[in-house]
Amino acid sequence: MEPLSFQEYICSLDPTTLPRILRICSGVYFQGSVYEISGNECCLSTGDLLKITAVTLQKVVCENVHTGQTTELLPTFKGLFQPALDLMPCPTPQGPLPGVCRKKGLTLHQALELRGRQTQPLRCPTIGPHALLLSPVYEVQATMNLRRDEVKIPSTLEVDVEDVTEESQDVHFSRPLLLSEVLGMEEVLPTQAEILEGPHSATIFESAWVTRLRKGQRLQIHSCSHTWRVLASARSGTRRFLLSSAYQGRFRRRPRQFAGVQELAASLQSGQQLHVVVMQDCEGREDDVPPLSVGDRLEARQLLLAGASTRLLCLRHSEEEGEEEEGEELLLPLDLGGSFVEEVCDSKKYRLTELVELLPLPCDVRVVATDPALERDVLGSFPALRLEARITQPFLVSSFCEEPDKGFEIPPQWLDLSLVLTEEPVRSQAPSTHCSHVEELTEAFYYKLLAQLPGGSAPPPPRPPKPKVASRDVQVQPRPAPEPDRARSRGKRSQVPRPTTSSQTRLAQPLPPPLVLPQKVKSRTTHRSTPNEYSPRPRLPAAPRSRKVPSDTGESMGPPVAIAGCMHVLHVFVLSWGTAGHEVPGAVPMGT
Repeated sequence: MEPLSFQEYICSLDPTTLPRILRICSGVYFQGSVYEISGNECCLSTGDLLKITAVTLQKVVCENVHTGQTTELLPTFKGLFQPALDLMPCPTPQGPLPGVCRKKGLTLHQALELRGRQTQPLRCPTIGPHALLLSPVYEVQATMNLRRDEVKIPSTLEVDVEDVTEESQDVHFSRPLLLSEVLGMEEVLPTQAEILEGPHSATIFESAWVTRLRKGQRLQIHSCSHTWRVLASARSGTRRFLLSSAYQGRFRRRPRQFAGVQELAASLQSGQQLHVVVMQDCEGREDDVPPLSVGDRLEARQLLLAGASTRLLCLRHSEEEGEEEEGEELLLPLDLGGSFVEEVCDSKKYRLTELVELLPLPCDVRVVATDPALERDVLGSFPALRLEARITQPFLVSSFCEEPDKGFEIPPQWLDLSLVLTEEPVRSQAPSTHCSHVEELTEAFYYKLLAQLPGGSAPPPPRPPKPKVASRDVQVQPRPAPEPDRARSRGKRSQVPRPTTSSQTRLAQPLPPPLVLPQKVKSRTTHRSTPNEYSPRPRLPAAPRSRKVPSDTGESMGPPVAIAGCMHVLHVFVLSWGTAGHEVPGAVPMGT
């Protein structure tokens, strides 16, 4: 078949013969309005094969043969067309029109079928008296090799094609898949695949096999893994792990540590009590929050709304109390600091499956026996691990074709990639997946995973800011006993001391307004006259003035006399003169 333009081929195509396979004779890159609407882009290169599966009429362009003006008609146009016999060449090769069509006219689709045999002018009274030439525009739906979705191409695309359907019967058009799609295709497993495009997301595992998932790498996908995972983190560092339920190590419970009441409240399970021991002295807050001492045993019960704040209800037990006694009831504010450690009396060794079934998560553990299937179990090097949450996520057991015995498990929902299935054989024996028993997570993915988990697994929010403390350079006097009306408003007072003045260096402890300050405070930096004990301000120097004194030698006078006055007492200080022997008239000698 000789090459034709794409428009000519589609206009002459019989839809009943679909599908048809075309070869591109002159390739172009095209991004038109059709692609922008459907969100698809198509690159047609010379030699590419195109499998036409459907053709749909989009519109018809009517051109006035006299003026060249064009009008677009929708496929639902109801007007009728008649051949323009006065403009048709004579003799015409096609046979005469049926009598019904000659009388009633042709519908739009009948006119296009007539045009498919030979282009000829038509008239439509609905449009006007002038002759028209019809040019249909089709949307062609096709399949291309190694393309996920079917492409939609306009028939007006300027490209030449030739029909190669007969000689391409054995051509297979491979459709790319996402790894997440393979999860629902267990009937095709095991299978072999080639990666077309690596993962788009950031790295999630600190494993060597993840870096090998790139374009061109061939994989063997064996089966779906139905093991669950446990999110764990090292208490003494910033390393996080994902433990498989197939992990064969042994754990022993460790007491949890809590830095403040906020963390203690976040770890409290609904309907359960948490027994802790105070590890650091904690100052109380007035009468409603007594101080906590090292060794105090607390039983955290539940959160209560006390006034405008939320508090943690605890019972404090002493060594002298019996088992039946309730203990002292405490309402601890969430912003209270301190250090607490959980009371644990359990020396049993647990498997991971037993821990998840018997203990609520999160819980702190220590690995006392490493997994014998691992060459190096990194979990044994940590003094404590926190098991945070159980995760149920589908995995695919896979291996690289060059290393079929070394398997690993890929989570397609977290690590998706594009691949194409091949028809090459796969070994029936599944590989070992010991390396996936413990997968170390990247820091970015760890926090992303925490945000995706249901409530309770994420770390507690930051504690509210502690009350501000007075400046260290201010000496604080002992606080007087509070009055009843002031004790109620102490929680609302400001903890920031008032600024000192020039005559104050000692302040009383801040109290609710009005503040009570000492009546007499001796200043360390201000010099005052001895008789004036009631002046609150320092003595200010008077404006300097000079006095002319007769001199026999004619020398100029020395510095002016400084005079300072305070109340009714006047002291005059005479400064030394440049020449000895001069006297100042009216000067008062020192000591009078």
